[in-house]
Amino acid sequence: MSYVDDVIEEVIRENPNEPEFHQAVREVLDSLRPVIAENEEKYRRDALLERLVNPERQIKFRVPWIDDNGQAHVNTGYRVQFNSAIGPYKGGLRLHPSVNLGIIKFLGFEQIFKNSLTGLPIGGGKGGSDFDPKGKSDREIMSFCQNFMSELCKYIGADTDVPAGDIGVGAREIGYMFGEYKKIRGMFAGVLTGKGVPFGGSLARTEATGYGLLYITEEMLKCHGTSMEGKTVVVSGAGNVAIYAIEKAQQMGAKVVTCSDSSGWIYDPNGIDVAVLKQIKEVERKRLTEYLKYRPDAQYREGRGVWQIPCDVALPCATQNELTLDDAKQLVANGVYAVAEGANMPSTAQAVDYFLEQGILFLPAKASNAGGVATSALEMSQNSERLHWTFEEVDHKLREIMVDIYHNIDEAAKQYGKEGNYVDGANIAGFLKVMNAMNAQGIV
Repeated sequence: MSYVDDVIEEVIRENPNEPEFHQAVREVLDSLRPVIAENEEKYRRDALLERLVNPERQIKFRVPWIDDNGQAHVNTGYRVQFNSAIGPYKGGLRLHPSVNLGIIKFLGFEQIFKNSLTGLPIGGGKGGSDFDPKGKSDREIMSFCQNFMSELCKYIGADTDVPAGDIGVGAREIGYMFGEYKKIRGMFAGVLTGKGVPFGGSLARTEATGYGLLYITEEMLKCHGTSMEGKTVVVSGAGNVAIYAIEKAQQMGAKVVTCSDSSGWIYDPNGIDVAVLKQIKEVERKRLTEYLKYRPDAQYREGRGVWQIPCDVALPCATQNELTLDDAKQLVANGVYAVAEGANMPSTAQAVDYFLEQGILFLPAKASNAGGVATSALEMSQNSERLHWTFEEVDHKLREIMVDIYHNIDEAAKQYGKEGNYVDGANIAGFLKVMNAMNAQGIV
């Protein structure tokens, strides 16, 4: 059995009941087979892959908090510090009932390669809790965030581990966590990114993941002789990534006709009204059913189904494994030309394989949604230098980073005989930088 197969089996055996983590490891290691084959004996002797798939540190802790009625609750908090070979751990905090150790490990493992692809000195990590912020008051969310940070603060620092936001963690939650960290540690440090602009945050951070998704998609299309101009686009999700992906796609001349949340989805043949979407999701924090009050000609449908709408470009921006094989077949049958992932691993492995088999241009999340963490790293730089860059400066740097990522993954794919396969290209390009750093630092 090959070294890669041995390690995949070991991961499944030693991490039972963590299917998302198994999926992420298998997807990456399968891509790395031609790289590992070049020097398999040495890598096996050095246990390179075992060190890669095992986190440097896994932290699990309880988070007690009190609701508005005086009732105490206990949730579980996590921080997985996966790999620091090229820099401090960097990765978001997710607050969602689905969060468990396997989910956090899958996200942290993906983060290693995503962060490597940015070209910036940041390692991979991830964290969060099974706390559900939906339906909670500001005071309840503040109570949870403060208690969460009272334990997490022992393990993070500006040069050690710098968390950011993710699902369920926006500027409000980051603000509460930062305030608690500052109170406990007695210092004002760039220990979190996604902060409010008045206290060390970066302009363009809110827009970064969605904008970055479109910058790399546009570069891919450009290199294949076309552009976003005039394209019909379907988007899933209605959170931060989806909103700003829709906004940037429309700025590029595309028409985006769908968005979705956990209860249903909108089809607006005239194009999604971003101002309305922002009002509903960022201000009112309500369900997409409210969209029809502003746009009565649109259609609202319960459940899932955005992928049945014919389109040129599909952008899954909601959550993991939301785009299935059946969805992929529907998209291809309807003439989709390109798919770029805005969420983390939103397409199932079978869906990805089908897109590649059918010759669809496909950008995996670790490359296409790297704009968020790239801009977080730019926020770290501003904090370290005590500087504040303009929106235009940050946006310009973001665009350059995303364009570079596309060309790096394209070249890596070509180098290893995988031209056009950006999944393998992204895994290989991200891995090579991390591998070189790990080898240089010894068996640690």
